[in-house]
Amino acid sequence: MLRRQIGRKFESLRKAAGLTMEQAAEHLDRARATLHRIENGAEHVRFRQADVQQMLDLYGASDDDREVLLALTAATRENKNWWHDYIGAGLPRWFQLYIGLEAAASSIRQYEAELVPGLLQTRAYAEQVFKMPGGAIDAADEQEQQRGVQLRVERQTLLTRFSPPQLSVIINEAVLRRPVGNAAIMAEQLHQIAKAAELPNVTVQVLTFSAGLHAGAMAGAFSLLEFPQDTHGREVEPPVAYLDAATGAIYLDKPHETAAYNTIWADMASRTLNESRSKSLIEQVAKEYSRA
Repeated sequence: MLRRQIGRKFESLRKAAGLTMEQAAEHLDRARATLHRIENGAEHVRFRQADVQQMLDLYGASDDDREVLLALTAATRENKNWWHDYIGAGLPRWFQLYIGLEAAASSIRQYEAELVPGLLQTRAYAEQVFKMPGGAIDAADEQEQQRGVQLRVERQTLLTRFSPPQLSVIINEAVLRRPVGNAAIMAEQLHQIAKAAELPNVTVQVLTFSAGLHAGAMAGAFSLLEFPQDTHGREVEPPVAYLDAATGAIYLDKPHETAAYNTIWADMASRTLNESRSKSLIEQVAKEYSRA
C-alpha cells in the first residue's frame, strides 16, 4: 500500500512536470522499466535517498511534496512486513502485492466457484490444496508446501484483529459438494466456515445450483477490495479487482474495470441464499460428510 501511494505521487509529479516516462528515465539515467516499477508500486524497488532527491529535483517538487516523499520512501527502508519471510518459499512475488492489499483493505468481497476461500480454509484442507500439481508452489516440495499452508493460516488472523476488514464471501454450491481430501477434512472445513460466519465482520452466502446461470459463471473466481478513507473522506487507494491463475495474477483498478465486477457481484448476490439459509445448508452438508 505504501509503495503504491509513493508510485502515484511520483507519477503525478512527473506528469505535472510535462515529462513522459521515457524522457524522465533519460534525464535520470535510469531504465524506463525501473520508473515503471516505481510508479506501479513494485515491492522490490529500493529507494535510496540520493535517487529520490534526484527525481524530486527533476520534477520540480514543492517543499511539501519533497518532505512527504522523502518520509514515505524512508519508511520503505525501515519497515518489513510479516509475509516477507515467505517470499520465494510459499509466496510467489506476484501474490505478494495481494497480501499487502488484503492487509490494508477495509472491505473484501470474494467469489469462489471451486474452492473454499483461503481466509476460511482449515489447515488440513489447505494441505490438500497445496498438494495439487499446477499451482504456484511445487507440489513435490513438501517443505515449501508447509510454508505455503502456514502463510495461509497466518493470513486468517486479519479477520479477528483490531479493526478487521468486512469479509463478504459468495461460494458456489460445488465448493460444498466437491470432496477435498476425505470426509473428515470436509466436515471440519464446513464447520469452520459456519463458525467464521458468526463473526460480526464476516458474511458467507451460498450460490446454489438451483440459481441457474449467473454472471459469475463467465467471470470465474475473483476478489474485490476496497480501502479506508482519509480524514478528508478520500480513498487512500482505489478499489481493486483481483484475479489469479497458476502462474500469475491480474490486478484491475480502473473505474470501468471495478464497476464491471461490481455488476457481476450484484447479480450473484441477488441469487444467493440469505445468510441464515446459507449457514443451514453448510451445516447440513457438513453432517452428510460426518456420517460418510
